[in-house]
Amino acid sequence: MKNCDYQQIDPKVVPTYASPSHIGTRGPRRVRRKWEVFPGKNRFYCGGRIMMAQQSGVLPLTLGLILVTTGLFFIFDCPFLVKHLSSCVPVIGAVLFVFVFITLLQTSFSDPGILPRATLEEAANVERQIDSSGNSSYRPPPRTKEVLINQQMVKLKYCFTCKMFRPPRTSHCSLCDNCVERFDHHCPWVGNCVGKRNYRFFYTFIVSLSFLTSFIFGCVSTHLAMSTTQQKHSFSYPHASFLWFRVMFELVICFFSVWSILGLSGFHTYLVASNMTTNEDIKGSWSGKSGDVATNPFSHRNVFVNCCSVLCAPLPPSLIDRRGILPVEEESAQMCHADIQLPANKNQRNMVGAPAHHPLCLKPHSKLKAELAAAASACLSVVKVWLSG
Repeated sequence: MKNCDYQQIDPKVVPTYASPSHIGTRGPRRVRRKWEVFPGKNRFYCGGRIMMAQQSGVLPLTLGLILVTTGLFFIFDCPFLVKHLSSCVPVIGAVLFVFVFITLLQTSFSDPGILPRATLEEAANVERQIDSSGNSSYRPPPRTKEVLINQQMVKLKYCFTCKMFRPPRTSHCSLCDNCVERFDHHCPWVGNCVGKRNYRFFYTFIVSLSFLTSFIFGCVSTHLAMSTTQQKHSFSYPHASFLWFRVMFELVICFFSVWSILGLSGFHTYLVASNMTTNEDIKGSWSGKSGDVATNPFSHRNVFVNCCSVLCAPLPPSLIDRRGILPVEEESAQMCHADIQLPANKNQRNMVGAPAHHPLCLKPHSKLKAELAAAASACLSVVKVWLSG
């Protein structure tokens, strides 16, 4: 890493990197995957096949509540209801539980639609545009750009972390540190962002969970009513106390879950029908809350078409290619240029490879070395004077 000194980017020259044939190695080079050097705050499992946010939030709590409540229902309520009501009760509960569990895992462990960050060549191109302006004072690139979508102007914002203009409906998640296409929100209950590639799974999850909690709530209430009104039915004290404790536990969880999840399902049904996202609804992008009166250019003006375009459109492929083999050039770039930060003022112009807030990284290597040597000699002179005195 001694050769990776901080230096200016030449606007006319794109940096090149040495191949591994010029680097002395003691053994065969291990093949590395792109997920191993992924810059976002994500965790990968099973060789990059499974990805989730670094902060998983309350996903274990979500799984625990679903598994415990459903387990109690199948173990204690289903046998009674099969005997006194219908044998279809466990079948319906099992189908709903499978839908809930599968869609939850798909939402939590899939790519939500992350956009890859700009390459070194693209970052150097930004530097060329800055230097070609001919202005001696540093001026950052424009933060917005306007495009025409369905006869309406839409602003694109520049992301200084990913070093690109974000496409329409794209936002940068501060928790995952990624730009997510058609960003809806970051959901701590599923431990992942909700975006273009996993929104349909998230919507199916909350709708099926609404049906499951309502079904369990109704079945538990029916079990309680039939047990207490049955003629000549008596319990011993331990059996009765355990029954009431279990029933009240299930009823409390299902009661609060039903109202909260039903409300969430209704809200997202409205968003799907109008082809909007949670992020756009909160900011008021198309409702006039932000001050600009504008209509949603992405809406098809038809509820059925909007639902089909959001939930039934072909699933787009992942753009980050997390299981792809890391090329030699990119691996060398990761070693020598861990990250390129756009400078914030004139003193940091064209300085790369170090955080912009670090004061020592704003100076050339030779000048920094000279200042450190002068400081060391000054300290030695002070020590000598103190010893002589």
